Amino acid sequence: MKTGDKVRIEKKDGEIIEGIVMPTEKKDTIILKLDNGYNVGIKKDNIKSKEVVEEFKEAKEKKVKEPKKTKGLPSITVLHTGGTIASKVDYRTGGVVSKFGPEDLLEMFPELKGIANFDARLISNMWSDDLRFEHFGKIAEAAEKEAKKGAKGVIVGIGTDNLAVAAAALAFVFEEVNIPIILVGAQRSSDRGSTDAAMNLICAAEFIAQTDFAGVAICMHSRSSDDECSILPACKTKKLHSSRRAAFKAVNDSEIAKVSYKTRKVEMLKKEIVKTNRIVTKPNFENKVGLLKIHINMHPEEFEAYSNYKGLVIEGTGLGHTPLDVIDDFTKIHAEIKKAIEKLNSNGVVMVMTTTCLFGRVNMDVYSKGRDLQELGILPGEDMLPETAYVKLAWLLANYKIEEVRGLVGKNLRGEITGRSMYEEEFIE
Repeated sequence: MKTGDKVRIEKKDGEIIEGIVMPTEKKDTIILKLDNGYNVGIKKDNIKSKEVVEEFKEAKEKKVKEPKKTKGLPSITVLHTGGTIASKVDYRTGGVVSKFGPEDLLEMFPELKGIANFDARLISNMWSDDLRFEHFGKIAEAAEKEAKKGAKGVIVGIGTDNLAVAAAALAFVFEEVNIPIILVGAQRSSDRGSTDAAMNLICAAEFIAQTDFAGVAICMHSRSSDDECSILPACKTKKLHSSRRAAFKAVNDSEIAKVSYKTRKVEMLKKEIVKTNRIVTKPNFENKVGLLKIHINMHPEEFEAYSNYKGLVIEGTGLGHTPLDVIDDFTKIHAEIKKAIEKLNSNGVVMVMTTTCLFGRVNMDVYSKGRDLQELGILPGEDMLPETAYVKLAWLLANYKIEEVRGLVGKNLRGEITGRSMYEEEFIE
């Protein structure tokens, strides 16, 4: 057996497994890719018999012609920053082959042909975990170029792990924007029958083609079923599940629109008004900004680590609290934590309080501890998501004076803060 062969293996317990031999460095194990796209490992000493059903034959790659433009259709550009949304699997080798040209895009997703004329650009091929602030300027620059060339909208294909954070960052980068910039990802890789890549991409394209929305937003599955996608606000969306397709939800806010995959109907749920006919970007971020999650049994060193930073977002407990009070011998260390926070403030570090709770907002006037923290220089972050507050603070510090930053932290600039948190009977679907 060699890599790429289709084989049938009978295990010693009588189980029969059929699949394609995958490359592996493990000498005692055979890895097979099953028809459903999953991989399975079989220890060699558990194999009773094996046979090659079909030998691997390397296929010649077809040359795909560049697509012709269809008169009357809008232009949409897809900017690739990662391979999932535009990748296909060679089942003979088990490897993922990334394709980034418009011709490759339309070959993989032929339904796009009737929606718009597509162009595609490769920005980077990376995991979203590896994003740096500088990447958002690069994406914004590419999107601005496409808009000036006449694109009705831009789709940014990106990894889902930091998709929501990237959307928030881009929302601040675009001081003004006159086209839709929609971030799209895939929770399931394209080698699985349950992949969501095609539907998310198609629904994003339909939303751009059919509406006059302008701004940054997200398009992902509304539910686990393949019937509908949600258009979600850039600064109020969070990834709430590690693997399910309907992983993204608006927090303390509502969806912008829904797009039916079956009927292609777009239902606007928010009225969005285009107020500009130009694009203005402010792509700079301050790198020395941190995000600290509050937990029990903290130590002053955790705060002191940010002593030379320009800004710090604190993900506090409840309404916005940290360990602070000394109530017995065990909590004497909290006095040192208080000193560490005082030092951060005296060093000029701008500190913003958010909450570890997904829903609701901070209110640092309810309890004495919250008021004490405000006296130590910590600013309330209202109902901002911690990650959104993080990119907002980094963006503010790079573009405004410190006195202005302190005033702008609690002001709604891009939909990151809602004026009032309304009571919802069921806040999680």
